[in-house]
Amino acid sequence: MKIGVLALQGAFREHCWMLERCGATALEIRKPAELDDIAGLIIPGGESTTIGKLMVQWGLMEKIQTRASQGMAIYGTCAGMIMLAKEIIGSDQPRLGLMDMAVRRNGFGRQRESFEAAMLVPEFGSEPVCAVFIRAPYIERASENIEVMAIVDDKIVIARQDKMLVTAFHPELTNDDRIHKYFISMINE
Repeated sequence: MKIGVLALQGAFREHCWMLERCGATALEIRKPAELDDIAGLIIPGGESTTIGKLMVQWGLMEKIQTRASQGMAIYGTCAGMIMLAKEIIGSDQPRLGLMDMAVRRNGFGRQRESFEAAMLVPEFGSEPVCAVFIRAPYIERASENIEVMAIVDDKIVIARQDKMLVTAFHPELTNDDRIHKYFISMINE
């Protein structure tokens, strides 16, 4: 199975390594045509304003929206969560606008407020997930179409809508591959 990782900025290499560890073929995506042959796409963390501008500049925005409407699964981590949101509170930056949610950028604070948390997420098994939050966003409002999967400090940090998954943290920076395996299972649904 071929899964693309948007390789404009952020920890895309770490996502590729995690996908390969899970038995998938990871492809770095930089051009619209590269989206044609993949079963799913990961949008990694990074700086969401920069990622959005680059997606527009390189012609990726509409192509990703089209592929999503055709059923391609998408997983967004941190900035990827922001890119998938219909609304970014206090910002009109470019975004895909595919998930019925409003997110708050840097919701947990700036760089110095970064932290790790252990969360029990039934969809990922009985062991806690170690979540690395770096200038992390959170979901402030979610429609009834959104399945909330985890909350930290009363803030939604993992959610799913149809074939789209988002996490406010960076699982690719840990040794825990369960979230990537879950995303692969979503592609196979």
